[in-house]
Parts: sequence; structure tokens; C-alpha cells
Amino acid sequence: MNTYESERPRRRSIRLPGYDYSKAGAYFLTICAHEKQQLFGKVEDGNTVLNDAGRIVNSEWLKTGKIRIGIELDDWVVMPNHFHGILVFTDRAETGTARRAPTVERFGKPVHGSLPTVVRSFKSAVTKRINQIRQKPGMPVWQRNYWDRVIRDASELDRLREYIQVNPAQWETDQLYPP
Repeated sequence: MNTYESERPRRRSIRLPGYDYSKAGAYFLTICAHEKQQLFGKVEDGNTVLNDAGRIVNSEWLKTGKIRIGIELDDWVVMPNHFHGILVFTDRAETGTARRAPTVERFGKPVHGSLPTVVRSFKSAVTKRINQIRQKPGMPVWQRNYWDRVIRDASELDRLREYIQVNPAQWETDQLYPP
């Protein structure tokens, strides 16, 4: 480790310590817009009405499921200032690319096919496209981190699906609703 690396402040990870985020399973995500700005649209009559930026978030999420082997999309919703989604990492043995030994991602050392790498790629693609349409390269679109939850069983998966589906109807009581 060089002097610069030892002097850098350490980022505190909010990931589950020691967990292999590339392993088969379902993951619930919440990703917030930078400073919780309402960048992606609005809620009218309990339904999300996406603007151009919100449609970009939606289309890049759809691409996430199409371009990544072993990842399936479950329910998701784009809200005015955040995004919720469920990703399912399948066992890749049937595709001929069996999973490697468990690996823990570290800052600056992404793990191909892991949840943090997938989220980073999604956020980057969305940011690039939104900044192109608003002609402001380098402007932040997302908060630096995101929340995830490892979904442990079918009943938890059902509860999270319902939460996603009713989120627009409960927008005014949502903890991310702007004051």
C-alpha cells in the first residue's frame, strides 16, 4: 500500500459484511436521486408519471436484465426521486458459466457479476444518458451509495413486491417524499 492509499479516508460500506453478493438469490434495492431531487417524474392519482429522465431509468433497468447472463428482473418502480427494484441472480450452471468461489468486493476492485458491479453499471449508464439530454456532463444523478436487502424467503419476496407495487399510491407517506 502506498502512502496515498493509507492516508485516504476509508469509506464505510453498508453492505452485509463478508456476504458474497454474486451468489444466487434475490436482492431488493433502493437507489436515491442525488440530494433526493425529483428528477424522474411525479406521482399523479397514485401512479408514477415518468419524464424523460425517468424513462431512461426504466429503459436502462430493462437493459440490465437483457445484457447480463444469470440476472433476472422481478418487480421494480421508478419514483420521482428514487428507484426500487428486485434483482434475481440465478445459478449460472445451466448457462455454462458456473459461479466462482465467494468473493468480497473492495473499493476499486469490482467483482464481475456481483450486485455492487451491476448497480454501479446501471447508475453509470443512467447518469450518462440523463446528462446527455440535460447537456450537463459530470452532474450527479444518484446519491453515492444505495440500500440493498438480501431476500431470505418467498414471504419476504412477496412483501417486497407488494411494497413496490403500492409505493406510488403511498407516495405522500413515503419516507423519501420531499417535505
